[in-house]
This record gives sequence, C-alpha cells and structure tokens, in this order.
Amino acid sequence: MPSEKLQIDAFAMAIGDAADADLEQLYALSISVGWPHRAEDWQFLREVGKGVVATDEIGRIMSSAMWFSQSAELATIGMVITSPRLQTQGTGLWLMEYALKDLAGVNLRLNATRAAQRLYLSLGFKPEKTVYQCQGIVTNPPAERPVSGELRPMTDADLAAAVTLDAAAFGVARTRLMGKLFQHSRGYGLFRDGHLVAFALCRRFGRGHVVGPIVASNDEDAMAVVAPHIRNHEGQFLRLDTHFEAGEFALLVVRSGLSVFDTVLTMSLGKSLADFASGEADGPVTYSLVSQTLG
Repeated sequence: MPSEKLQIDAFAMAIGDAADADLEQLYALSISVGWPHRAEDWQFLREVGKGVVATDEIGRIMSSAMWFSQSAELATIGMVITSPRLQTQGTGLWLMEYALKDLAGVNLRLNATRAAQRLYLSLGFKPEKTVYQCQGIVTNPPAERPVSGELRPMTDADLAAAVTLDAAAFGVARTRLMGKLFQHSRGYGLFRDGHLVAFALCRRFGRGHVVGPIVASNDEDAMAVVAPHIRNHEGQFLRLDTHFEAGEFALLVVRSGLSVFDTVLTMSLGKSLADFASGEADGPVTYSLVSQTLG
C-alpha cells in the first residue's frame, strides 16, 4: 500500500484528492512544467476522472496524477506532473502507486513525455506508438471542396452514433466522456446513406482550441471532417494530437500551419492497442486524440 506521506529532504509531502484541490494551484503546477492547461481544462478533467495531489507542509500543490475509467476494462492515466524542484525525488512514482492501486486488474494506456518514459517502463508499461503534437496559428486553411456524402454540423441527436463509431476506433465505448465532450465541443460529421462514417470535435483548450477526437476510416474522410474546423480558426491557435506522421491527412495538417511541436509515446500495461482493435480491414481509426491525457 502506498504511504500517506513521503519525506522529501527536510519536509514531508502529504497526499490529497485532486477533486478538492485549488484550481489556481493546479493551473500553476501545469504551467511550471510548460503544459498549457487552463483552470477550466483541469476542471473538465476532474469531472471525468479521479486523481491525487501531493502537497507540502504549507499546502502548496507540488505534484499530481489522474486516471480516467474509459470502460470496465480500460483506463487512461495522465496529468502526472511533478514540480521541477522535486523531479527525480520519487514523487511521480509515489503518486503512480495510488493510480495503480485504484486500477488493479484494468488495462491501462497513457502518453508519456520523454522525461517520464523511464518511470513508466519501470512499472511495466510497453511502448506502442508515437503521438505527434501538431499546433500553431492557422495560416493556410484548405479550400472548400465536394465530399463523398453529407457533411454537416453535429447535434445531440448524433451522440449515440458518435459513441459507436468512436468505440470501434478506440476499442471501448467511452459513453460518459463522449457525452461530456458533446457539451463542450462543436462537431462536424460525415454521413452516407444516413449513417455516420466520420466525425471531428473541436473545443476550447490551452492556448486556443484542440480538434479531437477525429474518427474516420481513411484520409479522405478524416480531411473532410477536420477541414471546416481548420477554416473556422484561420488566424487562431489550433492543436491536434495524432499518430499519423505521413499521408494526405498529416500533410493537410502541416500545410494549414499546424507543425509538429513535440512528440510523446503511447504506452500500455495489460492489453495492447492491437488487442483493442476491431480487426476490420477498413474499420474506423482514431486520427486525432481527445487529448494526450484522455487518449
């Protein structure tokens, strides 16, 4: 069992519930390591997940870790942050022990920064895929062009279809998360014969907006649903996180001004990404993550 306190040099760190933590302190923690999360982004994560924080003897939040139940068999881990002055002191491992205790028997997935990969490897996580963090000011949005099917804004009536399509791509039905995303996002869906075949959601996040998830079965459909979001944000900051480094979709993203800013590594513990794949040759895939934290 992880201890309730951790001695760091001359002071002790105490564990606390992220749900009760001060939002401004959480915001300051993420800013201290260069992450763009606003207080509102932290609040969204607290509404869809659980977490712990480590505080020093005067109540300052020095570290955090969160986890998100995507289904009965799969959870994602994220927001594992340690204040720069405490890195290499074991705080990250201490908080991960709390996450792993709560997630016993569940398959896990996370996206690791280069600095954190050694920690996750030591806990048994296996490398899977690189995630390309693409972002920038939209400078060259794609022109409107005909698409194969009906492209239109999504409504609440499309939620069930989006959950089903996302589940085929992600591996489990993220019903609760998708419901929350629909409340905070604008979406475009591509329909053929009345059936949803691709969609992209866009919401406020960090420095501007983030597009994700994007779910489609091929580059052409993925480009069709992301293009209106890019056009809507011409001259503004936009981000998306994708496993796709090459191909027409990746080329469209880069040409629009969203260059690769950084990379992280998707890692798993238990079942791999392939174990959750649908196995359909032309089945839907995730072109852009909800976020690095949520997958």
